[in-house]
Amino acid sequence: MKLAKAPLLFTLVSVAAWAQVNVGEQKPEASLPFTMTTVATFKLPWRLAFLPDGRLLITEKPGPVWLVSQQGDKIQIGNTPKVYFQGQSGMHGVFLSPHYATGHSIYLTYAEPGEYGGGLALARARLNVTATSATLENFEVLWHQLPTGKGGQEGAQIAFSPDGQYLFLAVGDRQRMTPAQDPNQPVGKILRLTLDGKPAPGNPNFGKTGAAEIPLIDPPTDTETAKTARVVSTYTFPGPNLTLAETWASGVRTPYGLAFSPTGELWEVEHGPRGGDELNLIEKDKNYGWPLVSYGRNYNGVPIPSPDTRPDLAKPVLYWVPVIAPGNLMFYTGTKTFPQWNGSGFVSGLATKALVRIIFDGHGGAKTAERWDVGKRIRDVEQGPDGSLWMLEDANPGALIHVTPK
Repeated sequence: MKLAKAPLLFTLVSVAAWAQVNVGEQKPEASLPFTMTTVATFKLPWRLAFLPDGRLLITEKPGPVWLVSQQGDKIQIGNTPKVYFQGQSGMHGVFLSPHYATGHSIYLTYAEPGEYGGGLALARARLNVTATSATLENFEVLWHQLPTGKGGQEGAQIAFSPDGQYLFLAVGDRQRMTPAQDPNQPVGKILRLTLDGKPAPGNPNFGKTGAAEIPLIDPPTDTETAKTARVVSTYTFPGPNLTLAETWASGVRTPYGLAFSPTGELWEVEHGPRGGDELNLIEKDKNYGWPLVSYGRNYNGVPIPSPDTRPDLAKPVLYWVPVIAPGNLMFYTGTKTFPQWNGSGFVSGLATKALVRIIFDGHGGAKTAERWDVGKRIRDVEQGPDGSLWMLEDANPGALIHVTPK
């Protein structure tokens, strides 16, 4: 039996050793294999989603959501919620329900105004669109981040399970750092919810509730460490604290990208501090280490223990030192426009003004392919109905860019 197990053990160790690869020094390609065409501009655009008729939904961080044609014609959508727009906070994601064809429901993620700052919210509404108008009906907030408070890095990305029954919500650490390790605080977590925003059966702690009282933390600035975070008061929940029951995984920092691969694996990309951006395979009940470990360093130079020192914590599959500042992660499934990329993942880069293609092996492994310098801070990249790519520039004004083969 020992001899029979040895090859399997060697294989597992080899994959684990191969997995943690620094790809931050990757050089960009000498030329672009595609053409970039600006179609329209927006004020700090964040996310885009395609409707079945080929039109786009586009969010702007200050609050508006737009219905946009592929030629750039805009209609502002009515009845969108008020947002807490400050720093990294504001309107974030827009996502079509997996059952949009029957209910015309969409989901929004955004920072809603609250005491002492804002809090991430997940909402659902029916989208009523015509050729010349668009509005949200039956608007309902399904999930609130409580307590509200200061800090950016909301995450705010959604990925629907392949069976269309559940949604995964990425919740950043809100620049509060240490609460990402607190099971009772809804920060620094990947939540698994029903489509109605409730804790999903099968979660690691489904049916359990957390502490009724948690500390309110004044987050450190970008030049401070977690030790300087200040407890300003405490918050007592008016009812059960459901964070325990909602949590699928923990210890994430700034999860701006979350997507299922064509083989059904859930992948996430996040910003590190100074260095240490990560690509993670998200698995049930795993702890991804923030802020206990990182391949980056604090902004004031104070070192953070390496993930290699904590075998009990999940390591990233790829990491970037220096950073790329990922804006999003998506998987390409086209077979005509860019057939050579079918099955690949794409990560958009903010600080690096890059688009990065990643090859996934379907068994928890990944490696980078090309890195293209596109000359713009790319917040989002998505696949259009015809297989072309569409990107949003993180700027004011920020471009909606159509990417087609040369």
